[in-house]
Amino acid sequence: MNRHRTVGVRVGSIQVGAAAPIVVQSMTNTDTADVESTVQQCRELAEAGSELVRITVNTGEAAAAVAEIKRRLEDVGCFVPLVGDFHYNGHVLLTQSPDCAAALDKFRINPGNVGQGERRDENFAAICRIAVDLDTPVRIGVNGGSLNQDLVMERMQQNTDQGLGKSSEEILDDCMVVSAVQSTDLALECGLRPDQIILSCKVSRPRDLIRVYRRLAAETEQPLHLGLTEAGMGMKGLVWSASAMAVLLSEGIGDTIRISLTPRPGADRREEVYACKELLQALELRSFAPSITACPGCGRTTSTTFQELAQRVQEYVRERMPHWKEHFDGVERMTVAVMGCVVNGPGESKAANIGISLPGTGEAPHCPVYVDGRQTTSLQGTYSELSEAFQRIIEEYVETSYPLIEPASAES
Repeated sequence: MNRHRTVGVRVGSIQVGAAAPIVVQSMTNTDTADVESTVQQCRELAEAGSELVRITVNTGEAAAAVAEIKRRLEDVGCFVPLVGDFHYNGHVLLTQSPDCAAALDKFRINPGNVGQGERRDENFAAICRIAVDLDTPVRIGVNGGSLNQDLVMERMQQNTDQGLGKSSEEILDDCMVVSAVQSTDLALECGLRPDQIILSCKVSRPRDLIRVYRRLAAETEQPLHLGLTEAGMGMKGLVWSASAMAVLLSEGIGDTIRISLTPRPGADRREEVYACKELLQALELRSFAPSITACPGCGRTTSTTFQELAQRVQEYVRERMPHWKEHFDGVERMTVAVMGCVVNGPGESKAANIGISLPGTGEAPHCPVYVDGRQTTSLQGTYSELSEAFQRIIEEYVETSYPLIEPASAES
């Protein structure tokens, strides 16, 4: 695959851009001033696989909490890079809270929200100078909903005066890309190096995102952060994000990604991390965990046992993956199939490293198990008995099929 970016940026221990793997990012939704809940969510996101975690820094209280959040995370062995998300008053908070500035691994600046008129460049430059002094990278994040309105009005007037015939959508696309490029030039004038700057131009609609990022990728060699700025809830958010990001990622556009899902009240914030990992794995760009194949069910699969077993296997693999990844080399490439009847069950099970084909309507009440294409046993019993037996088979396969990672290698 042709990756467009040639510049690489180091964010804490994570490399973004150039030849580095595409990085998974997420953002907390806690009140950053609430240190305990923010630390807890940062840990959960990092343990789920988020390689960068962004936190809101919007008040003096939030800024004052950042260094303590960082310290508590490191005390429990969580060294995930923290990104500070600044709007409107970032220049003030970073100046007044040097401990906050020093604790963050990256600053996120929205050039549309740093001030008006001459103050815009002054405030933007103030943040850049702090980043220069601390050798901290920045993401210049342009958002469709918070564009520099002076730039928009200028381009609208130019379109009218010169009879360019551009649509409002085309003008907004122009403005987003121009804002990102001009802000990059200003950041460089302030002393930031190219290897300290990541860019994004995020919008809410998939086709707009594809169009803007294709243009942005042609205008710059900086690493690009990719995602819809507001994807939405549940299935809508997943489908809209995947429909745009899969196209761009397949074209080599995107170096770090976030799927910005709107959570249901009380829902698990880690879902956006799992979604990013599944997207990258589906495109064969990265491997994070064993792939679980399961049939969708039909009139032949009257029992819900295969659905329950597929869910339990997914949960079991997720629970065991931290241990497996630490001790067994290559386990993330394992494939598992949980099938519900004889139509595709044996074939899909044979194609996986480990597969089980449960009986459908009118089929014999046994479940053949296949390991690397060969049937090795047949299971029977209740859902609980099947689940426990199949988990033991998976565990044994991991322990016997993947080489142990030597302790020295694991530490490195």
